[in-house]
Amino acid sequence: MMNKIKPDLDIILDVLKLTFASYPTSKFIESLLYQYQERGSLSKKQLEGLYSKASNVKSIPPGKLATLEAIILKKPTRYKSEATTPKPLSAKDELVEKYLIDILAKYPQHKMVLFIKMKFDNNEAITTLEKSEITRLHKILIK
Repeated sequence: MMNKIKPDLDIILDVLKLTFASYPTSKFIESLLYQYQERGSLSKKQLEGLYSKASNVKSIPPGKLATLEAIILKKPTRYKSEATTPKPLSAKDELVEKYLIDILAKYPQHKMVLFIKMKFDNNEAITTLEKSEITRLHKILIK
């Protein structure tokens, strides 16, 4: 709860009570009043709903409505972030795959090539250095 200049003056509670007096059957206002008395605060959306109901009540002084509007404007607006879409799996480099198969066909026990082939098969990222090594080895060993 925020520090109030005059703690005995509670505009939100006053507006809630006056609105509830005008709409005694409104479950919305009743729940807002209950929540405000229990927790001591309302969310920005709830205050906006209260303001829209209270602005139709003639017995509420315009100064209290203006103060309620100022309280609403002071509260931060929360935005929900957009749901992130998963990145598509990077397309496998067919040239690297061909080079790996060619090298392993001729040298099936080559440890570095086996390691990179395992990474390639598990869809793990292959660095540009590893790609250049595979290209270099292919030039040396196959051609």
